[in-house]
Amino acid sequence: MEGIGRAAPAEDAVRYRLFAAAGSGGEALLRRCAEGIVVRFAPLLAAYIWQRQPFRLRYVPPRGETPAHIGGTTLFGENVEDEWFIVYLVREITREFPGLAARIDDNDGEFLLIEAADFLPKWLNPENSDNRVFFYKGELHIIPLSETHEQECDLSAASPTILQALTLLSTCSEEFLAAEPIRTAVYKRISGYPEKIQASFHRAHCYLPAGIVAVLRQRPSLVAAAVQAFYLRDPVDLRACRSFQTFPPDNRVMTVVTFTKCLYAQLVQQKFVPDRRSGYTLPLPSHPQYKAYELGMKLAHGFEILCSKCSKVSPDSKRNVLSSPLWVRFLSSLKEKNYFKGEMEGSAKYLELLHMAEDYFQQSVTKPESSVEVSPGDEILTLLHTTTIDLKEFEREAACLPPEDDDSWLEITPDDLDQMLKEARNESLPSSNEEEQKYDLEAVAESMKAFVSKVSTHEGAEMPWSSDESHITFDVDSFTKALDRILGADSEELDSDDLDEEEEFDFSDEDDEDLDAENRRQDQKVSPNELIGSLKSYMNEMDRELAHTNVGKSFITQKKEVSKFC
Repeated sequence: MEGIGRAAPAEDAVRYRLFAAAGSGGEALLRRCAEGIVVRFAPLLAAYIWQRQPFRLRYVPPRGETPAHIGGTTLFGENVEDEWFIVYLVREITREFPGLAARIDDNDGEFLLIEAADFLPKWLNPENSDNRVFFYKGELHIIPLSETHEQECDLSAASPTILQALTLLSTCSEEFLAAEPIRTAVYKRISGYPEKIQASFHRAHCYLPAGIVAVLRQRPSLVAAAVQAFYLRDPVDLRACRSFQTFPPDNRVMTVVTFTKCLYAQLVQQKFVPDRRSGYTLPLPSHPQYKAYELGMKLAHGFEILCSKCSKVSPDSKRNVLSSPLWVRFLSSLKEKNYFKGEMEGSAKYLELLHMAEDYFQQSVTKPESSVEVSPGDEILTLLHTTTIDLKEFEREAACLPPEDDDSWLEITPDDLDQMLKEARNESLPSSNEEEQKYDLEAVAESMKAFVSKVSTHEGAEMPWSSDESHITFDVDSFTKALDRILGADSEELDSDDLDEEEEFDFSDEDDEDLDAENRRQDQKVSPNELIGSLKSYMNEMDRELAHTNVGKSFITQKKEVSKFC
């Protein structure tokens, strides 16, 4: 089977594979599909900031029982939203390209099934789930354990092969549509896209060297690599930050930097004091722009660390891939999808969006499968050599910056946490019965608090009695009469448990004398009056034992009540 012995994706990485549903997709067909996908989803992909690696499709030749396909692996790191955005992309790809069927998994295995674990059929488990879960025509499908509907494929084994599964999907996909609760659970996790992309961004003011501002204008996505470099820094990395050869603190300007919320949280929550030799100083925490100075200092350290790990790049190392026919189609698709948002060609905003598109195209589309990955530091140095830094223009823009986003989302109140937990458990608003249960639980909690706060003595802990509670009245005569009605008045029925004990124990011959004596005692007749008298004496003895305790003082017998009124 294909699932046996296959390598799982790396930790914090998601793998996606798109197959021709008929199972006979040639290389030319799959490559055309890959280009069409890039052009169709260019507006979404160009504007997205990835935590570690971008979504990237490559042609993969057939190997073993795995047919040829297009796919890739993306390392999402600490931002799990990257993984679910890819799930959304894969679903939409199969909707726009109905000839493709997609598989997606990560180092945990079939994480889509994990998301819908409460609704899975009993037969489905990690051992037999390989090659059973597909996106096809925009819907989630699960190949059942066995299928004999005019098919020659034997699915009684642990897992089908990819080709078997594709054959079934292409012929009778309606029968394998996942149950509605399963689809609802998965689709809920990816609901909100593509609008959710903008909601995941956070724009903040940063006081940065002009060189970093120029680099981020060309490649906004480099902010992710800089944050990661600072976040994962070590003492060796910080050696380069003593002198700041690439980004000295001179000529700093205020600017707006777009982060993802994950990147912003990683940067702002780090406690860091710069080396005195670096030249980066911070104002007092009471300064109105203290946070902008601190964020800029941290981000500058990240960019300096990246550049310190690469060799100097020649200014002539420009990439000339932006003249290919694919780029023309790519750019045309962006314009059709209103990617430039009506901005005039040549304006600052238009150029910013164009640089983002060029960045994505160069990084994710035109790289051949065998190319060596270019480090972020190399790209930063290349951009520094090929970009004109206009300090005066940056200063003019700093005078009228838009307001930064509110970061109160970093603080989660107890009510917010409760709401998150309810949404995770898929709970609706509480019903009237649930409100009553909540009220009862609160009463129990208050009663327990009162009991715990009560001071105990050597006689034990007493239940807290309120002053308005009446004394407990215990009528011995009524109790004995009720007991007599339950047990019966016949002395034969008021026997001991000796018969049960005889069934439980095996007596030997040595115990014959004890058994005879016991039988003689059983033969003695005990009248009901004698039994009631015995119970009364037992009750009186119990009253005397409890007379000196608070519990005993709360009891008054019926006889005392009669004498009180006489």
